[in-house]
Amino acid sequence: MGATERVESNVFIKRYQSEDNHKTGDSPEVMTTIYEEQINLVVLQRSLPDEVTSYCEKLVDNNPNFNLRSVFKHKTTTQSLISLVPDLAGQSAFIEDLTLLLDMYSCLFDLAEVGLRLQVLDRAMCPRFHTDKLGCRLVTTYYGQGTEWLGGYGVDRTKLGAGNMGLSDKESGLYHNAASIQQASQGDILLLKGDGWFGNDGFGAVHRSPAVAPNERRVVVTMDFA
Repeated sequence: MGATERVESNVFIKRYQSEDNHKTGDSPEVMTTIYEEQINLVVLQRSLPDEVTSYCEKLVDNNPNFNLRSVFKHKTTTQSLISLVPDLAGQSAFIEDLTLLLDMYSCLFDLAEVGLRLQVLDRAMCPRFHTDKLGCRLVTTYYGQGTEWLGGYGVDRTKLGAGNMGLSDKESGLYHNAASIQQASQGDILLLKGDGWFGNDGFGAVHRSPAVAPNERRVVVTMDFA
């Protein structure tokens, strides 16, 4: 590699490892910043309506092993969801909110179809920090602890996967200290740009599932390009 190429490569890496590789906001417009080259994670902060939260509490109590995986076409989701989501008090409010998310995600990426997973979890599905080998995933926690993530600054990506040498995330040197770990709140919408995004190989958003205490549950939704 020549000197010029090394300089360009270092500038490229520094841009993706900078502190400003994520955006946070309380307006849906913040989601469009995922298209900015240096951004690999977006957090739309929001509070859920009480009726939606109440529905999720009932879902956990009545359907503790609920797991829905399906592909939905844009603009045809409401009726489809009625037959797939448990008929509990607050169902209409929950479906209305979930349909809104499906519309936002499909419009943002101009998708004809969206792959959706709605699941009640009693454990961390992905307990280690990692990146996804895909374009851009939407994740939101309707009930329970939100997704944990690391900003670009101070993350040693060589410690991801096999690079941890069998050590825990805490011991491997992946991040500086516990203060480096950030966490979404219940209801927040995350966009996680993956390694599969064009030009983003090796720079996907670093995230993990939070630990789930005994007898606790989470209600989590993920959306992907179908």
